[in-house]
Amino acid sequence: MKRPSAQAPGGDGEERVLILSAGVGAGHNSAAAAVQRACAARSDVGDVLVLDVLKTSSALYRDVLGKGYFVLVEEVPWLVEWGYDASDSPFRRRGPIDPWTRANAFPVVAAIKRFRPTAIICTHFLPAQLVAGLILRGAIDARTAVVTTDYDFQGLWLTSAFHALFVAREEGRVEVTALGLPPDRVAAPGIPIAEQSNLESLRSDSEPPKLLISAGATGGDYAVAVVRQTLHMRSPFTATVVCGRNDALRQRVEGLVASAGDRYRVLGFTAEMPQLLAGSDLFIGKPGGLSASECMAAGLPMVLVNPIPGQEVRNGDYLMEQGAAVRCNTAATIGWKIDEVLREPGRLQQMQAAARRTGRPHAAADVLSGLLDGPSRPLVVTRAAQKTIFAASEKRLVATDLEGPGRLVRLSDSASGSTVALLRADELGDLQRRYEAPDGGLVLRRDLAPVSFRWDARRLLRAVLCGDDALSVRVEEIARPG
Repeated sequence: MKRPSAQAPGGDGEERVLILSAGVGAGHNSAAAAVQRACAARSDVGDVLVLDVLKTSSALYRDVLGKGYFVLVEEVPWLVEWGYDASDSPFRRRGPIDPWTRANAFPVVAAIKRFRPTAIICTHFLPAQLVAGLILRGAIDARTAVVTTDYDFQGLWLTSAFHALFVAREEGRVEVTALGLPPDRVAAPGIPIAEQSNLESLRSDSEPPKLLISAGATGGDYAVAVVRQTLHMRSPFTATVVCGRNDALRQRVEGLVASAGDRYRVLGFTAEMPQLLAGSDLFIGKPGGLSASECMAAGLPMVLVNPIPGQEVRNGDYLMEQGAAVRCNTAATIGWKIDEVLREPGRLQQMQAAARRTGRPHAAADVLSGLLDGPSRPLVVTRAAQKTIFAASEKRLVATDLEGPGRLVRLSDSASGSTVALLRADELGDLQRRYEAPDGGLVLRRDLAPVSFRWDARRLLRAVLCGDDALSVRVEEIARPG
């Protein structure tokens, strides 16, 4: 007998999309908002809910994870960089989330169950890890996507169960599939940003270059130093300085540029960012994943200043590799660096062309389509497979380098062809003894009698059956490329 599946759209035929984020910086919530806007363009999406899991948790938990991160960035950036690198190995963290996170996750789990989603999109690794546990326990049966929000892939985003993993660029997709994850579950649509379909470039070749300085993102003293440096530039320009909600910073900048006449325009928080991006020639600020993606989509090259160690430094490396950015490592040379870009004939135009090539303005819609039109069963990565991937990465090995019973194998749905499990070859024994089919494949079944399987195998069966009593799967080796 088949039990009802929450993966099918609701009774009215519409998807119920839950978007889970975490307010550690603005980028994760901005990506969530972009996906929410993409939902409005699809006729098959009914109810949409965006939930910041930190706001749903306790104030202490929210302060430690949210505010605490930025205290570390300001006071001990070397520790942030160490933490980023230390957690970069794939599946370094395995098993359930820590007890403190689990205790604070009860309100989030309750909200998920109340909403009854048919699709869940996670724009932060914390809810992605939480949702993976719910899939494996059979607590939810919704299509689930993990959406990264920086250009470089980071190991914390890998979870034990999901339907689709969306990374920002092709190199990240190659990296993840080299580890052994199946190509049909990983795509590189870019970082979701708010799509501006009716906004053309507002740049003019007959006017001096327009600088867009994101002062609020670079911090108080450093932001003032950036603006002060532009006062010494030799090239003609006009500048818009955006200070966000930092009123004290805005007042300092206004006082600093008061003698420059109408060359500078100083703004606080503004809803005009799309117009500013489209009308500027060069952006000066930090390479956050969302900020960089918005600039690239607008064809706006960047001068990178004061990046956060870890993800922002790696974002900057990618943008410079594409020819769409330059980086300034000290505030004392920012004016000179911008002058160098503006004074070299054709350089600014070349960087603008590189930015347009790098931009992915339709990423949010592509993420939504990839999930809703993709496989209905999750991919499960067993604990043994996770340990193997971690150990192999520490030895600089990839999946195709592994041999013998410790190698990785995949189970694929015989009907749809989608991969449903990644496991070690020596884990097949129990499954084959119980479920082997005459053709050499397996027919996984929902057994009512007690079984002697390890807990990991029971979780795999519960997750991939998705309400069915049986599922025919094929065992596939991981082939070498070419």
